[in-house]
Amino acid sequence: MTTRAPEQPIHPAEPVEASALLPLECPELSQRFRAVRAATEALAAPLSPEDQCLQSVDFASPTKWHLAHTTWYFETFVLAGVAERTGRELAPFHPAYGYLFNSYYHTVGAMHARPERGLLSRPGVDDVMRYRRHVDEAIEEALACEQLDRELRGLLELGLHHEQQHQELILTDIKHAFSGNPLRPAYLPPRPRPNPPPLAPLAWVGHAGGLHEIGHGDDRFAFDNERPRHRVLVRDFELASRPVSCGEYRAFMEDDGYARPELWLSDGWERLQQDGWQAPAYWERSRADDAWEILTLHGPRRLFDDEPVTHVSFFEADAYARWAGARLPTESEWECAATGRPVEGNFVESGVLHPRASEPDEAGESQLFGDVWEWTASPYVAYPGYRAPRGPVGEYNGKFMCNQLVLRGGSCASPQSHLRASYRNFFQAETRWQFSGIRLARDAG
Repeated sequence: MTTRAPEQPIHPAEPVEASALLPLECPELSQRFRAVRAATEALAAPLSPEDQCLQSVDFASPTKWHLAHTTWYFETFVLAGVAERTGRELAPFHPAYGYLFNSYYHTVGAMHARPERGLLSRPGVDDVMRYRRHVDEAIEEALACEQLDRELRGLLELGLHHEQQHQELILTDIKHAFSGNPLRPAYLPPRPRPNPPPLAPLAWVGHAGGLHEIGHGDDRFAFDNERPRHRVLVRDFELASRPVSCGEYRAFMEDDGYARPELWLSDGWERLQQDGWQAPAYWERSRADDAWEILTLHGPRRLFDDEPVTHVSFFEADAYARWAGARLPTESEWECAATGRPVEGNFVESGVLHPRASEPDEAGESQLFGDVWEWTASPYVAYPGYRAPRGPVGEYNGKFMCNQLVLRGGSCASPQSHLRASYRNFFQAETRWQFSGIRLARDAG
């Protein structure tokens, strides 16, 4: 049953607790605001209005909804705060948009059912873009007049990173939607693939155990789930020099990896049988010669063995690791290996929008950042001493700390400026529509 949208004014969000964060100043925030908002619209630009209304599954959202929801955040959490501080009442751009484009902030108000977002043919794309222009102008005016105190600047910066998460979702959600179309539409035209050097054999990079510190520890932006910084005890371990390749994963498949229950966790084996998994998501047999093809954002093409395997669930990653005589890393191990490494790699800015073949890295592990999100064996739970922020933004991360696994490193669809070694992504174990891949680990010695 669909609930009617309530018509009510926007109420300012409750203040969040003061923290050690030092938000950006208004001039730098203004520049970053324009860049992030423009990047989102550039990602939506190749899509027709019909494309932007598609919702292929309950856990994905239409492009148009992403454009509107990220705008709703700034209207609800930032502009309402400016109005409160300046003694003005903020009239919403549209009285029903707070209901239509709220995602899961129950402390803010009621919301349209997530599985029914694809039924929202109205408002149209043009209406949503007018909504964006209206809110953007108001935010820019507030920044120019320096009406944002430290707390509101922090909320604005949080909103920009929130929007970057939705930029990645725009790509992964439309890829899933296009995969159900028999015409196999492409998000962008095909692009030539450069000839990479031969794939380096997988090697093992050792890391010393002991007491290590993980988590975000300085006053720059980080999500609340990355804090507080704390000590962890890690045993000596080894991490694979690169992600698992498609060719290596095919060897698992050809060794009946999807037909051997001893390799699978119980829930994974049940899910495999329920959904009929025989290969990673978006792998298909060619009608011409029965060779493996893969659907990419640039359309379907031949599968290349040297590229990192992607669109695998945690269950598949764990089964592969077991078959390979290894395991998945813990998130503590992954962060210990990545700390101090530059955030460099294949991100959304490259325009490739697909994992690239590994190249050797003299510093040790290659492709720790970008290309594929790497599953870890760690459940998504709070760090010791974690406290969710007060008010509606406290619903952002903390309430999802149940029945999910942590992924690290970012993907070919992630914005580079959004990532850092302490960044924690999280999904349910069966998730396959994200650019998720595998890096092996093992105990040293």
